[in-house]
Amino acid sequence: MARPFLPSKLPHTPVTDVAGEIVEVGQGVQKFKVGDKVVALLTYSNGGGLAEFAAAKEKSVVSRPPEVSAAEGAGLPVAGLSAHQALTKAAGIKLDGTGQLKNILITGAAGGVGLYAVQLAKLGNIHVTATCGARNIELVKSLGADEVLDYKTTEGEALKSPSGRKYDFVIHSASAAIPWSVFEPNLSARGKVIDLTPRASSLFTFLLKKITFSKKRLVPLMINAKAENLDCLVQLVKEGKLKTVIDSNHSLSKAEDAWAKRINSQCTGKIIVEP
Repeated sequence: MARPFLPSKLPHTPVTDVAGEIVEVGQGVQKFKVGDKVVALLTYSNGGGLAEFAAAKEKSVVSRPPEVSAAEGAGLPVAGLSAHQALTKAAGIKLDGTGQLKNILITGAAGGVGLYAVQLAKLGNIHVTATCGARNIELVKSLGADEVLDYKTTEGEALKSPSGRKYDFVIHSASAAIPWSVFEPNLSARGKVIDLTPRASSLFTFLLKKITFSKKRLVPLMINAKAENLDCLVQLVKEGKLKTVIDSNHSLSKAEDAWAKRINSQCTGKIIVEP
């Protein structure tokens, strides 16, 4: 069990990202002891983390070094792991920068996943084009994006790279649905759209492109969370190579304010709830 710092989710969704200090360990736990600082991804079966204490499985917990605050760590599990898996597994990007130079588009770059994806992509020596709202353009640029499109403009809606590049991969993390007909003309010959918010239309496009042997593909991404990847993200934060953008902090007694902010306003970064 851990005393957690918590980023809020929607009211109907259990909070699954926590960071804090272990106050009790179960029988058979070997990697951790009372007093250890940790980051964890909870499972729905263990309940949510919007509480003073939370229970986590040993396999989904990683150590949190002193250089990483609880608030920074709490933002990592779902959003950070989604960005990490999309880039390293689906797109094959090497975060040490030793891979081939690629062009990537990240939609929803000012969202929870997008903010991490921009930073991780730049670690891989990738040319990043990003979309976001006008008010977040400078933030996304400061995180490393080479080109940023306001998604409400004509150019942003068309997803066209200002420099004329075709995208080898698109990390589609925006919540809004974008038709395949918009993606396709912007893709390189073997370009892929990695869809982190797949809908029925996405699955249809995935199957259609597969059975027609199209070189351009849409790939719905199902997150497979692994502790080793979460530990990688924590170490990147420790080294100053990755940052958690925090929108606001709220006390646990005012958790409803955090929910209201998430639902009723545009947020940039993580909303943190702490005991």
